[in-house]
Amino acid sequence: MKKFLMKVKDRVKSWGFDDEASEEFEEEYLELDTNVKKTGSSKILVRPYVLEDFSDVKSVLDSLRDGYTVSLVNIRPLKDKDLVELKRAINKLKKTCDAIGGDIAGFGDDYIVVTPSFAEIYRNKELDNPELKE
Repeated sequence: MKKFLMKVKDRVKSWGFDDEASEEFEEEYLELDTNVKKTGSSKILVRPYVLEDFSDVKSVLDSLRDGYTVSLVNIRPLKDKDLVELKRAINKLKKTCDAIGGDIAGFGDDYIVVTPSFAEIYRNKELDNPELKE
């Protein structure tokens, strides 16, 4: 084994590395500044949206995919305008939520809440199941 290691050492020397150079590489280090502030924000953002047209879903989906935004979506304008487009928009939001592990729920008659994977929407079991009320 010793002969093998000596051969490897000789081979490395033949490549132009000597003991002094290897010691120099071993002594070099990189100092990191731990006081550097992050450029990105790690805060969670709660952002309102208004769906006036099906194309407005794109901005909600983009923020949802970023993973830091809880979206409160006002669906009233699209609901008054075109129910078919509203259903299409909500289905698109549901599919994206399922794909990223997010959550979606109605909030009153005119709003839906869409969250990324880190958040879960509380659902009151008594309100969801009428049999539990009695």
